Amino acid sequence: MSGPPRATPVLPALAWHGGAAVRGVLYALPGGLVAAFDDPERGLALTLGGLPAVALVLPATRRHRALIVLVGCAAGVSVVLGALLVYRDWLAVAGVFVLAVGAALLAARRAGGVLAMALCVPLLGVGFSYPEVSGALAVGALIAVGSAYAWLVSLVWPERPLPGRHPSLPLGRDEALGYGLRLGAAGAAATVVGLALAPTHPGWPVVAALMVMRPRPEMVRRRAVGRTVSVLVGGVLALAVLRTSPPDGVYGALCLLTLGCAGGVQGSRWYVLGGFTTFLVLLLLFQGDRGAAGGRFWERTVATLAGVSIAYLAGTVGRGDGAGRAGERS
Repeated sequence: MSGPPRATPVLPALAWHGGAAVRGVLYALPGGLVAAFDDPERGLALTLGGLPAVALVLPATRRHRALIVLVGCAAGVSVVLGALLVYRDWLAVAGVFVLAVGAALLAARRAGGVLAMALCVPLLGVGFSYPEVSGALAVGALIAVGSAYAWLVSLVWPERPLPGRHPSLPLGRDEALGYGLRLGAAGAAATVVGLALAPTHPGWPVVAALMVMRPRPEMVRRRAVGRTVSVLVGGVLALAVLRTSPPDGVYGALCLLTLGCAGGVQGSRWYVLGGFTTFLVLLLLFQGDRGAAGGRFWERTVATLAGVSIAYLAGTVGRGDGAGRAGERS
């Protein structure tokens, strides 16, 4: 006779893991050194390459830790692809829609589709901020290099026993098309809004909308609040740093501190990673034009609220809380 079903463990609202914090600092070390002694912009881009590593729970085996490089390279390619799509407004709108639908269909069949749906499609919006593909290529390459270095660092940690079962995919095949159409519609609408409200960085609503979208309505509601708060907090802190015009050494220290803290809070129920990402991205984009940072901060805030609102409508209206089978960490 089987016993009673095990209760699903509840994640703490704000967790802290010292080992993950140490890994975050080590992941950021090259970027911090480049920012402090060479060029803050390149150092910040290199540090962003460590974000996929701190966002992932450290895979149990060294062979599986190659996923860190895969995620980082996928992020870099997505940024470049976004820069190509934004050359024509209609292409950006249509491209986000088609890729979002395709990623959702793939996520119901392959684990790689989950990566495409949850990370690659939202990062197309980051590429919209680069009017020249060369700039996106440089940033994408640095992100890929940063992730490769993070993978090498991760190999120092010992292996753990593999979990007893593989996690289920977040979408059933019967619901993939419906959710994909919602995801694509949210991304396309956010692209239109971004091109109208934030012509300098039209991808900000896209990133916000597609980072918040999830198959389950209750997750959309929770992430909508978390994304808004984290962007506001990260943006205010970045603006405060930029207004002081600190020396390059401060940027280097901030690279280490940001990735260390981002790694330390890994596993929190609250959606806090967006704050660290916003902090680094705003420092990267406006380090060379600090006078424009204040105006761009408010532009990003309005764009984020617009993207979150689009995701909320697309992800919750007309849906019951039982839709989807997404896990808490998807």
